[in-house]
Amino acid sequence: MKRVTLVLPILAAVLLLAGCGKSSDTSSSSAPPPSSPSTTSTAAPSTPPAAVTATSPLDTGPRAIAEPVNEAKAAEGEKLFTTKICATCHGFGKKITCPDQMGVPQARSARWMQNQIMRPDWMTKNDPIAKQLMAQYSIQMPNQGITEPQAQALIEYIKKRNLAGK
Repeated sequence: MKRVTLVLPILAAVLLLAGCGKSSDTSSSSAPPPSSPSTTSTAAPSTPPAAVTATSPLDTGPRAIAEPVNEAKAAEGEKLFTTKICATCHGFGKKITCPDQMGVPQARSARWMQNQIMRPDWMTKNDPIAKQLMAQYSIQMPNQGITEPQAQALIEYIKKRNLAGK
């Protein structure tokens, strides 16, 4: 009975870490993340959530929510959110083990979100906001080899869910 009691917490931790997806890029390159939408705006960005006080050069310009939702991409993003098992760690309107996605597109630029989705390992090492989130949650988001179109679809889905209120 003692063995089962010891094995279950270890098994749960392994499944949680593996459940977020397979890491396909573990490089520690200091090269900047791939370029992404580079729209500029003179509008002041909204205030980030109180828990995150860091700023990032990748989080400039309009907030992701400023652009209308692309419904076709949002539908694709919903499928990806399920198949990549994002819901294992991220919720909408609730914290599971990692940041709640409600309020993210209001607080972050699409460029920052895309880089976080595509290269979370690079972001944790190089981006002040990602570093602060890592310190707060103590869980590294795995690099799942998400492509730029897939990242954009996930962002559209997150925006849609935020506009729907969960």
